[in-house]
Order: sequence, then structure tokens, then C-alpha cells
Amino acid sequence: MSNLAQMLQAPGMSIEADGDFDAVNAMVMEKGWGDGLPVVPPTEERVAAMLEYCDRPWDQPIAKIPPRWGEATPLRLAANAVMAGCEPRYFPLYMLAIEAMCEEPLNLYGVQATTHLCAPLVIVNGPVAKELNVNGGHNAFGPGHRANATIGRAIRLALLNIGGAIPALGDMSTFGSPAKYSYLVAENEAENPWEPLHVERGLPREASAVTVIGAECLHNVNDHESLDGEGVLTTIAGTMCTTGSNDVYYKAQPLVIMAPEHAKAVAAQFSKAEAKRFLYQHATLPVGRFSKDNIERRIKVTFKDRLANPKSEDLMYAVQKPEDILLAVIGGAGKHSAFVPTFGATLPVTRALKTADGRLAKSVEDFRRR
Repeated sequence: MSNLAQMLQAPGMSIEADGDFDAVNAMVMEKGWGDGLPVVPPTEERVAAMLEYCDRPWDQPIAKIPPRWGEATPLRLAANAVMAGCEPRYFPLYMLAIEAMCEEPLNLYGVQATTHLCAPLVIVNGPVAKELNVNGGHNAFGPGHRANATIGRAIRLALLNIGGAIPALGDMSTFGSPAKYSYLVAENEAENPWEPLHVERGLPREASAVTVIGAECLHNVNDHESLDGEGVLTTIAGTMCTTGSNDVYYKAQPLVIMAPEHAKAVAAQFSKAEAKRFLYQHATLPVGRFSKDNIERRIKVTFKDRLANPKSEDLMYAVQKPEDILLAVIGGAGKHSAFVPTFGATLPVTRALKTADGRLAKSVEDFRRR
């Protein structure tokens, strides 16, 4: 008997079900184990194939997912990955994303349970993005690439089934968001004129990595008219600061995305650090644009050292310092950028793909059981 078969014999670890696709999906929906879309039945054979790419003990949790604080064991994650339609070779990247988002700085409990409409956004960098064909080019946030769609969906299923983020029970989001189905992309490193995101955040270029952000959906920045980088940055800055953004009140680190055409124009005049400094200085709003109640109950309290008695012309900033802006290059042709606000009470987490013995993984094949 295989190790997996032995584990599945433990009480509550498996159920007998009609093998018919429609019957399995009816049961999944009845028990609240799905996201509303049909799932792939997580048979023992399919789960075993997923676990062939796992070099950790299958029954020991790699993280605990809030708000239920369910134990994310590789076995449980493998079942959710199968249900989402993942290829087995996606499994190491999927586990890394789960580990990263469960680290304290992200505040996954808040991201999961808030009335806000945020969701964990995963940006993939390094060789694994190309190896698994994770899209960072045209339509990166849209349909058409299995890795993006299914790894992102597997993350959501784990947040639901292991973490307990069930709508109106563990997940109290007022509106929800399409990003709660799947929210995973790669950076377009081939057309990035600066260092890629994971290198900026302290990892070697050869590392494969994820950066996880407690994020809203993208807010498009359309600028087909600016003829230079300063113009593009001015337009982006004008999109970043709004009276209803959580980031205005927190030590948040929102994301600016530039498609390659905008990035090229900006990089001709600005280093990445200089671009961030420009955005910080220009992404502002006068205090007078905020409601009197927000001024009294938020601004005066949060910024009591600077704005205890604010004038209407005093400035509020989209971020508290230039370094708080994350900047990534994603997307295809077109003179567009995007701004991705956050939950506010959250900080991004970047982690490298490593084998169980702590080595940087050169390939997902490093995780395959021999």
C-alpha cells in the first residue's frame, strides 16, 4: 500500500463518491467546497500525481491559513490544486505562494475577513515563470493561460476550504471581486528596463520567486498623449491618490504596474528609484478634498504630528515615502499603466522558491520525487 493510500485511510481524510463528474460537482457545491465553478474530481490518482512534485512530508502543514487557521498540509493543498485544474508541475510554485501569503506582514487574516474587496495578488519572477508559462505579457490578468488561471484558482480554493474564507461567514467582503477567483501573473522581465521586482526586493536574479500583495483589482491608467516619461508619471500620479483609498491612511505599499511602452518612456528619463520619488511627490490631494468627518476622525488622528490642525491646502500623500511604492512591468503592447491599491493594513511578502534543504530551486524538477 502506498504512503498516500495509508494516509487516506485515516478518519476524515477521504470519502467515497460516485465517479460521475456531475455527481462529484453536485456534492462539492452541496458541501461548500468550491468557488462556484465546476471542479476536477480530486481522485487518489490525481492527488498522487500532484504530490510527485512535493519534497516535504505530505501530512505536515507548511502554513496555517486564517481565519479558520486551517493546517495547509501538502496533501490538502494537492486536493485543492487538482480541483482547480493545475498541472502537477505547478505544485511547488503553488506551495510557495501559500507559504508567502501566510507570513505575518501580509496580514492574511485581515485580507481574508475584511469588508474590503481585496485578495492576495501573486506576482511571479525568475526562471519558473518561463518554465511554467506563467503569463506576464498580453492579457496577463485575463484568460488564456492555464498556469495563471489554475494556480490562482487553487490559491482561492485553499483560502476557502482550508482557511475558511467562506462568503458571509469567514469572508465578509461587502462587494467581493473577480480577483477572488484567480489573481496571479508573472512580471514581464524581458521588457523590463529596470531590475525585476524580486531583485529590487533583495533576491538574486537567478532565483524564482513570488511577491504577494493584499490588493484590490487594477485601476487602469490611460495615457496615449504624453511624449516623455515625466508626462507618463504625472498621469499615473494623478490616478494614485483618492479620498476613498485605504492606502492614504496606512503605511501601505501599493503597486504601480507599467506596460512595456510606458516603462520604456519612463526609463529613458528616470531610474526606478527616481520614478518612485516623482510619484510620491505628485500623488497627492489637498486635505480639503476629504469629508469633514474623515478629517476629524481619520486625518487628525492618524497624522497628529503633521496634521493636528490641517489647512485645506495641506497635502495628503498616496504613500508615506517613495520606497513604499512597488513598481513592476507587466503586460503587452499599448500605452497603459495600472495602479493597484491595497487593503492598507498589509505589507507585501517576497519569497524565493527553495527545496526542503534550503537550496534555491533551479527548476520545478528539483521537487520531483525520485
